[in-house]
Amino acid sequence: MEKQVINPWQWQDKRSYVQAVEIKQAAGTLYCSGQTAIDADGQSSNADMKTQVIQALENLEKVISDAGYECSGIARLNVYTTSSAEFLDCFDVFQDWIAKHGIKQALTLLEVKSLFETLKIEFEATVVK
Repeated sequence: MEKQVINPWQWQDKRSYVQAVEIKQAAGTLYCSGQTAIDADGQSSNADMKTQVIQALENLEKVISDAGYECSGIARLNVYTTSSAEFLDCFDVFQDWIAKHGIKQALTLLEVKSLFETLKIEFEATVVK
């Protein structure tokens, strides 16, 4: 796979994303459903935003790994949250996870009215290898 990052500016670097990602000669593409803070038994978390971010990222990582892909192959990441302010208060957790995996992804952050049950955050990824 060839992956090229397109960044006409530098300001997005502080926010842990890129403006565009071009993928050539991918061996496969994985489209992940939105991953949230739901445990292995299907129980939704009612924890605070930071705890839910951690669990949702762990769930995303598990889906990607179990499919035989790597998180570094994330090319597109959509983030849905019930509170942008709460998410930004724990944005360092997200940035640390991105840095840990060396991810350079196109990103969209959307604040939504609600998510399933008590959930506050959802990560939806497109991964290539």
